Amino acid sequence: MARVSDRWVSIALSVLLHAALLAALVYGWLLFRQPPRPAPTLAIEARIVDARAARGAPTPQPAPPPVAPPQSEPPQDLGPPQPTPEELAQREQQRRQAEEAAAEQRRAAQQKAAAEQAAKQAAEEQAAKRAAEEQAAKRVAEQRAAEARAAAERKAQEHQRLAEAQEKSERETELRRSLAAEEQAKAARSGPALASWQSMIAAKITRAWLRPPTARPGIECMLYVTQVPGGEVTQVRIGECNGDQAVRQSIEAAVYRASPLPPPPDPALFDRNLKINFKPD
Repeated sequence: MARVSDRWVSIALSVLLHAALLAALVYGWLLFRQPPRPAPTLAIEARIVDARAARGAPTPQPAPPPVAPPQSEPPQDLGPPQPTPEELAQREQQRRQAEEAAAEQRRAAQQKAAAEQAAKQAAEEQAAKRAAEEQAAKRVAEQRAAEARAAAERKAQEHQRLAEAQEKSERETELRRSLAAEEQAKAARSGPALASWQSMIAAKITRAWLRPPTARPGIECMLYVTQVPGGEVTQVRIGECNGDQAVRQSIEAAVYRASPLPPPPDPALFDRNLKINFKPD
């Protein structure tokens, strides 16, 4: 829709254009009507006498110079024409329409802003509700996890107490068993059974001994023998011995050949580490 100011600008430009055209026409006409300048003449004084004047005829009067037409004044700028009542009514109608359109736009903008505000408020309320629900669920999960940890700790402590009690009972039982076995072995070693078992071992080693040529009568060596359950010999060491190196090696070989060693008559007498006095003669 054209504004009123644009219409007035168009009218003013049109008036200025017409005034410029009219001024150009007047200036051209004035230049055309200007009399030509006389040509330069020689400075000679002369007088022209008409023959009729010489004969006494009346001399004609010179023609009056032409009168220049009055110069028309340039048109005065009277400003833009006054609008007609129809134009005023049309302008008023356009103004009312513009105000109504602006009011409608303001109402639409207000409605849009109100809708956006309501949507934003609803989204914030939804987000706050969701955050509260998540926080509540998190607290419930943390409480359940704490309860589960506490229950697991109580259960672990109970299992630990039971395991400790069981281990203590087993240690006490093992201790009582060890004490009983030690008492039984001590009693067995104090009797003739231990000496009889050692004699059996020494006799088997003697039977397995191959006397070397350098062995002299009266051989006596202290043997330290390590065995496993079942009598299998795992290690032999020769202690004090009155034989030479060949005798010592032959006795060590005899111990390995005598493996497995005879079992004790009483299982309580079994010992992994044996100390045997070897006297083959």
